[in-house]
Amino acid sequence: MTTLPTPPGAPFNFAEHLFALHRRRGDRLAYIDDRGPLSYGQLEQRARRLAGALQAAGVRREERVLLLMLDTHDWPVSFLGCLYAGIVPVAVNTLLTADDYAYMLEHSRAQAALVSGALLPQLQAALARTTHRLDTVLVSQPTGALPDGAQAFETALAAAQPAAQPATTTGDEPGFWLYSSGSTGRPKGTVHTQLNLWWTAELYGKGVLGLTERDVCFSAAKLYFAYGLGNALTFPLSVGACVVLMAERPTPDAVFRRWTELQCRPTVFFGAPTGFAGMLASPNLPAREAVALRMCSSAGEALPAEIAERFKARFGCDIIDGIGSTEMLHVFISNRPGDVRYGSTGKPVAGYDIELRGEDGRCVAPGEIGDLYIRGPSAALMYWGNREKTRETFQGGWTKSGDKYLCDADGYYTYAGRSDDMLKVSGIYVSPFEVESTLMQHPAVLEAAVIGTPDAEGLTKTKAFVVRKDGQQVDEATLKAFVKERLAAYKYPRQIEFIAELPKTATGKIQRFRLRERENQA
Repeated sequence: MTTLPTPPGAPFNFAEHLFALHRRRGDRLAYIDDRGPLSYGQLEQRARRLAGALQAAGVRREERVLLLMLDTHDWPVSFLGCLYAGIVPVAVNTLLTADDYAYMLEHSRAQAALVSGALLPQLQAALARTTHRLDTVLVSQPTGALPDGAQAFETALAAAQPAAQPATTTGDEPGFWLYSSGSTGRPKGTVHTQLNLWWTAELYGKGVLGLTERDVCFSAAKLYFAYGLGNALTFPLSVGACVVLMAERPTPDAVFRRWTELQCRPTVFFGAPTGFAGMLASPNLPAREAVALRMCSSAGEALPAEIAERFKARFGCDIIDGIGSTEMLHVFISNRPGDVRYGSTGKPVAGYDIELRGEDGRCVAPGEIGDLYIRGPSAALMYWGNREKTRETFQGGWTKSGDKYLCDADGYYTYAGRSDDMLKVSGIYVSPFEVESTLMQHPAVLEAAVIGTPDAEGLTKTKAFVVRKDGQQVDEATLKAFVKERLAAYKYPRQIEFIAELPKTATGKIQRFRLRERENQA
């Protein structure tokens, strides 16, 4: 039986915990962004100044602050500064609409906003759509004149006295919020504790990935995602590693530049299946000797084996695939270095219990598909102001993920789709992901998404939407035959439609419900 680490006692403030780890080596490099380096000592001083600035502006402990920033030094400064002061940062996606931000401002009752200059127009548009008002707006890297009531981030920090002491928070009190992706209905404000960050660092960052102070980490997933927050803040800062931040979109070329041109080249890269597929299809894919990668991580959607195998053949390093969620904060089932089974999501991370349950609520037999439930120490407290959804998701210590999985005789878990994406064809469950993964093994296919559509008799049949690689051609009959050779006959897609791109969330997850809506409107 695995012995779990002993959590720190009260009081516990995660920002102070990180700062204390590195005070004797404050000159060590913590971050590199497009503006340059930031040391651990500078990170602490700036975060404490940010805490002081917010306190001087009248923001009180436990009040919320909207964090709408691109991935620059100022993001971790802002997040950790809030935690240090006992103020609750509400980290939000930078790709949303003004209506989304208006809802989040009202829902969180944020008393202040920390915003990148490039995103200030969206915040202003959101404020114009709501009666909610902000007392304080600090703008990182302004791009022009600031509106009344707003202040430049650097000006506020320069004028502030650093907070002298961390707030005497406890590990179990609300530390920060993350909003769910909102694929169905409004995004849900997911409330996490101060100690949840520590748990994910201990159980996954150290326990599975084995990060060390010698690593240089680079995450394509942005800091406002639960996945990116662990990759680019919680895990590396817990071991004294360096982090590369990138404000722009993670296009293949943008990623390749960081891999190859920085003096401190990344040793660990965190991405998603869609990103890895796009990079492998790029004509500018670097040679193995041009990069310093020792390991990559993937989450967000299950990683097709074909993509992982091609990547390893190119760069000689594994992609460690896992599954996590906003509700659990980071990965709870994962492959691990030295134990990678491509096509599976791996085994439970130490500290997490997993159950696969059938429609009757009982655990299914090995090899059968069931709904995924997780129990572990990093689970969120609740969805703010949403008792119905809280009770539906957080059930007596267990968290219902909304995913379907199966577990084989060796204890490896394999993704079988979202619970609302699973198809029942001829009375048998069919995993869209299994069909998609098979289609993507064809050399002409870049991406694929599978949904169920009713035939003339109202029976469900599978339909695939396929994106071909640039310059590649393949027809419907060829792809159908390709799948039939590899899967049971009832699983092959009865229809295949070729499209230019698949609808996706801001996190890169395929939105199959958009494809279903498209079919219903046809």
